[in-house]
Amino acid sequence: MATGVGRPRVVAVVQARAGSTRFPGKVLVRLGERPVLAWVVRAALAASGVDEVVVATSDTAADDAVAALAEELGVRAVRGPELDVVERFAIAAEVTRADAVVRLTADCPLLDPTLVQAVVGAWRADPSLEYVASTLVRTLPRGLDVELLSRPALEHVRSVATGADRVHVTSRLYAVPGEHRTLGLVEQDDASDLRVTLDTPEDLALLRAVVDELGDQARERRALVALLRARPDLTALNAHVRQKRLEDG
Repeated sequence: MATGVGRPRVVAVVQARAGSTRFPGKVLVRLGERPVLAWVVRAALAASGVDEVVVATSDTAADDAVAALAEELGVRAVRGPELDVVERFAIAAEVTRADAVVRLTADCPLLDPTLVQAVVGAWRADPSLEYVASTLVRTLPRGLDVELLSRPALEHVRSVATGADRVHVTSRLYAVPGEHRTLGLVEQDDASDLRVTLDTPEDLALLRAVVDELGDQARERRALVALLRARPDLTALNAHVRQKRLEDG
């Protein structure tokens, strides 16, 4: 993942901490042959166009295990305020000299490296974009979220965001349509009703069933969607789980 001379530097920042109101320690839980966090780091490392991968965790003792796992996986751990996630991302951008950061969350283990590559490629084609995401118009399962912020956009958020926007990092960039230059990547077939993120034990049951079917490796998103469409018994495992609202943190 060497950076070419003069090429903008893109760093994937995996947001991770052990604390979780609904499922404490979820990023360290084993899925297949490795912890959940390791799935996300592996996918990020496999994405073409990413120059470095770091894990942004908190500076509390509770997250020492997260930082240690990052080092074990061969990536840098960057630590900052537990609840001010924007500040953690800003610190990560500073220490890695990033021109743009890809926001990934450690509770999305089935992340598709080619989707990360597509988001990064869209920004590299037009670096004047402030925000590129697979979530601006959601057509993918929840849990395949990839967002990219330009460095100036991140610094803007750092200076103006308050409340829940400091936890969700990117929400300030799409709150007011037209305020920032944004681009949303969409799929032709809408699969936004599906859920493969990890926030509850029921989510973990689904993820483990998927890994039993597809194996312990990153999979292209269309193969994942095809499996879930063919197996309603799997989607039923977490069909009742509702995503927390932005304002709930």
